[in-house]
Amino acid sequence: MSFQSLGLSTELLRAVSAQNYDTPTPIQRQTIPVILAGRDVLAVAQTGTGKTAGFALPLIQRLTANVRGPGPRIIRALILTPTRELAAQVDQSVIDCARYLPIKTAAIYGGVSIRPQIADLRKGVDIVIATPGRLLDHASQRTIDLSHVEVLVLDEADRMLDMGFIRDIKKIIAMLPKARQNLLFSATFNKETTELAGRLLQAPAKIEVAGTHKTADTIAQTIYPVDRARKRELLSWLIGSENWRQVLVFTRTKHAANRLATQLVKDGLNASAIHGNKSQGARSRALREFKNGQIRVLVATDIAARGLDIDQLPHVVNFDMPHVAEDYVHRVGRTGRAGNEGEAVSLVSAEENPLLAAVERLLKRTLPRKAVTGFGAGAPTASRDDSRRDRNGRADDGHAKDRANRMKYATVPTVATPASQKKTNQPNRRKRRKRSNATSGAEFTTVNDNSPRRGAPSRETPSKRQRYRQGQAAAGRPPRPAGTRG
Repeated sequence: MSFQSLGLSTELLRAVSAQNYDTPTPIQRQTIPVILAGRDVLAVAQTGTGKTAGFALPLIQRLTANVRGPGPRIIRALILTPTRELAAQVDQSVIDCARYLPIKTAAIYGGVSIRPQIADLRKGVDIVIATPGRLLDHASQRTIDLSHVEVLVLDEADRMLDMGFIRDIKKIIAMLPKARQNLLFSATFNKETTELAGRLLQAPAKIEVAGTHKTADTIAQTIYPVDRARKRELLSWLIGSENWRQVLVFTRTKHAANRLATQLVKDGLNASAIHGNKSQGARSRALREFKNGQIRVLVATDIAARGLDIDQLPHVVNFDMPHVAEDYVHRVGRTGRAGNEGEAVSLVSAEENPLLAAVERLLKRTLPRKAVTGFGAGAPTASRDDSRRDRNGRADDGHAKDRANRMKYATVPTVATPASQKKTNQPNRRKRRKRSNATSGAEFTTVNDNSPRRGAPSRETPSKRQRYRQGQAAAGRPPRPAGTRG
């Protein structure tokens, strides 16, 4: 089957051809005709199977087929995504699909100034791609009008629910007209997704491709048992010995991502980290340099698992196993996309064996193990200990700082100290030099003084006025009358 048989317009076929796409993927073959017919859709497919083009192409055709009369552009389609990276990626995909059509888009997400986004909205757009938080910011400032939306798309709906966006989604849905087409796309299908689909969709066409918790067959997955303190050394050894030129590494925490990137740079590898604490400019720059080959290793948290679309990414590494087994599917789904081959490597310590077991239960298969001599559990550490350890001698795996911060800001009850146990603030006994009472003023003696500040007069030390009067009396001069000068 070709794209010509799906009923797409000539302009869209030209755009597809310009992107070197000849044959539609299974998800595209099933979703495009249904969306063109105007039905609600619930689509579940693996990451990297072309879901974005599966809803972007028919969406653009529906908007261009129903041209509105003269007047300013209004927002007719809304696409919600969980992350900034995914919003930017979807926006670029829609622009590529509509390159030969008069369709204008706007990407609305946080981490950047809101003013350019307001300016784009005032000029008029047809399609808005947004994250829920920034979209509600625009709604509160009344800079966006959603009362004419004809199509609502929830991309990576399961991830939005995992990130706690359900309340924001409900608020956004309340702003939309009731008569509209709803499209829900997800990589996994769970209880929360089912409940959302039941409230949102009207008699939807359910499309499921290759199961909900499966990885692509083009991905070679390998487990490396390793001592927790030797993970970074094994990662550096694998990158160097296998000559990996482009590697995406996942960690569980932001601090672990920063620390691992710093250590890899010390090992001579050009690495950078992206996570939620990075500014949008820094994240975009690191991602751009990674795609261009300027950065060899990109260390990321799960925020990037849904927003990275890198052509022919060869290697993905799970430096830390995810706590949620479904996140493993999204991580390794960054490689082996669009039918290309990829490799997913997981560095698993003995403490992470239960997490690995949960992943294998989800995949319903046992992943192959490969041991490297000298890096297994219980292997001796290197003579130069690069891993920091806590006060109990345990290796700091990147989570110790997070635990310390939680303890630092924890509320600790205060206990009143009895008055008998309170220590009085005794000023330090300091040695200071006192001028003698001699008229010459050249002789000094050292005395002990309890003065609270240096240079303060004490009872033994006469003041300047007293010394002046004593000198006058010693010289036989009469005292000056009070109130006179000179």
